[in-house]
Amino acid sequence: MKKILSVLLALSMACSLAACAGGSSSSEASSEATSEAVSSEAAATEEEAVPAEQDAPQLDAVASGEVMNYDHYMAADLDTEVTIQAYVQAKQSWWEDKATVYLQDQDGGYFAYDMACSEEDYEKLTEGTCIRVTGYKTEWSGEVEIMDGTFEFVDGADTFVSMPLDVTELLGTDELIYSQNQRVAFKGLTVAPSTVEGSDEEYAFLYNWDGSGEDGDDLYFNVSYNGETYTFTVESYLCDNTTEVYNAVKNLQIGQTIDAEGFLYWYEGVNPHITSVTVTG
Repeated sequence: MKKILSVLLALSMACSLAACAGGSSSSEASSEATSEAVSSEAAATEEEAVPAEQDAPQLDAVASGEVMNYDHYMAADLDTEVTIQAYVQAKQSWWEDKATVYLQDQDGGYFAYDMACSEEDYEKLTEGTCIRVTGYKTEWSGEVEIMDGTFEFVDGADTFVSMPLDVTELLGTDELIYSQNQRVAFKGLTVAPSTVEGSDEEYAFLYNWDGSGEDGDDLYFNVSYNGETYTFTVESYLCDNTTEVYNAVKNLQIGQTIDAEGFLYWYEGVNPHITSVTVTG
């Protein structure tokens, strides 16, 4: 009898242990399922927070020598060959059969530096003329440009002269650089003082960036807007000392309010090449 009772007791204990073990496994499985659900929900939330790659604009490949639109040009790697078609907005210089010009289309601006060009063809590069340029996309101190290019006139093309884009409110923002090389306008700027190293004397402008130049050299002048100061330039090759803008800057006074127009050149930050200045106050 005792032996039978012992066997029954052992069987009962075994069943209890099995039940406990089963309960523990069920609890762990439930916990794992809950953890997986939370992780899945968090992952889904994270995916929603990060824009999907397919939402970004996709650009088709452009064959070598094929004309790029502005988006393709901006997406092209530095030091690669590019071909663009745009309209002359201003001629900066010609020297030894090389021309430097500002170009623009309806989408953006370009700066062609040292483009192969005869003196005869340079005379034909009038404002609004459409040309096709092939060269190498490069960057110098922040200025993105087309170097060592060649060009051809586009026969039968319409003309296009850009209107100044008001970028005043973009001063001091990261967005400003996206208008690089375009014809732009600035409104309500204050002429800020310029100084020469080693002197406390204040000037409304300097010949050359350090004051080392003379009449006929580049003019540099400071302007302030929303508490920040920026340096603008009258590039003497683009606008020499016989132009209205050159003489207007020479007559500026510290504290005057001005509007200005020019091309959004870049040198270690925004450094517009100014083509027009109007004193407004």
